[in-house]
Amino acid sequence: MSDVAQEPSSTADHERYMRLALKEAAIAAAEEEVPVGAVIVHQHRIIGKAHNQVERLKDPTAHAEMIAITQAASALADWRLTDTVLYVTKEPCPMCAGAIVAARVPLVVWGMTDPLRGGSVSLFNTFQNPNLNHRVDHIAGVLEQECKELVQEFFKGRRAT
Repeated sequence: MSDVAQEPSSTADHERYMRLALKEAAIAAAEEEVPVGAVIVHQHRIIGKAHNQVERLKDPTAHAEMIAITQAASALADWRLTDTVLYVTKEPCPMCAGAIVAARVPLVVWGMTDPLRGGSVSLFNTFQNPNLNHRVDHIAGVLEQECKELVQEFFKGRRAT
């Protein structure tokens, strides 16, 4: 990933990176994947960006967050993603939340919360679970409406077919 980025520190920064995640989510939607996109930032650089590819790869683990984590770990040559921020358009599921904890990502910023399937804080509180060896901070609701609209339009289209 060669995109130059500024270290996220303000609402404007968070919105800028979420817009990049939304671009990834739009790619997923165009490929008839659930429209979720993710971007990982480290020291002013985007080191991972991906969208869901479950259908394309026939892989239930090919969520945007998982692919972006793999890219970021490769870019850093380290599985520990300390000093990174992960941006994702929807609250991570339990699988992705577990991977985020395992990768030591300190902060996740997401657009829409998922009260039915969210594994970070909604359905399960993986990010602050005292039984796990790492805690993850989060900021929810960044460009929430845009993220919701993309998902709602996708599923509206799926129901119509």
